[in-house]
Amino acid sequence: MKTLPRAAAARRVQEHLLAGAHLRRLVAEETTGALLDAVELVAGALRTGGKVMLCGNGGSAADAQHVAAEFTNRLRPGTERPALAALALTADTAFLTSHANDFGFATVFRRQVEALGRRGDVLVAISTTGRSENLLQAVAVCPARGIETIGLLGGDGGPLGAAVDLPVIVPCADGPLVQEVHASLGHLLCDLVEQTLFAGRRAPAAAAPRGRALGLAGHGGPRRSR
Repeated sequence: MKTLPRAAAARRVQEHLLAGAHLRRLVAEETTGALLDAVELVAGALRTGGKVMLCGNGGSAADAQHVAAEFTNRLRPGTERPALAALALTADTAFLTSHANDFGFATVFRRQVEALGRRGDVLVAISTTGRSENLLQAVAVCPARGIETIGLLGGDGGPLGAAVDLPVIVPCADGPLVQEVHASLGHLLCDLVEQTLFAGRRAPAAAAPRGRALGLAGHGGPRRSR
């Protein structure tokens, strides 16, 4: 069995990592503003009792579950804050398989938005190409329900870039590189939303009493001392 020569493998490693570093620099220069707009949109929804729904296919489905978990739990140890309402529409295998079997895969996310989405929520559609039909259909039913939409996208954004309220685009056609940057943007989205809603909170010596809503200072609820 042939193996890749070590020198060629080393070149491939270096080329990939350097291409990723270049792409991150490009995204830092071109996409920061869009990401900050997404932070404001998500923080505003959570502040007023809404939730974040996320969806994607393949690796982007895993990204949706990853980001939802960071919101619901926390991003970093040492940050104590209430749970944030986030839901990955990629995780319910019983629903996904039953609906795909009965109606087809194109509507698996739309159906969940119809069932679970409420006015004031945000839908985050994740795609390296912006061309997934099931994401387009999910986004299409959001405006009538008062749900704002964010696209975490790659390439030129594709049809999703024009369909969502706020596209955050990684300008690259290489799927794996786009997904690597999507992971960083997902972490930044969660980190900045945490900082926006709960700035300065650190791990407490003892559990704090329950408070109303999210306990946000200056936003209609008392600050919870944690």
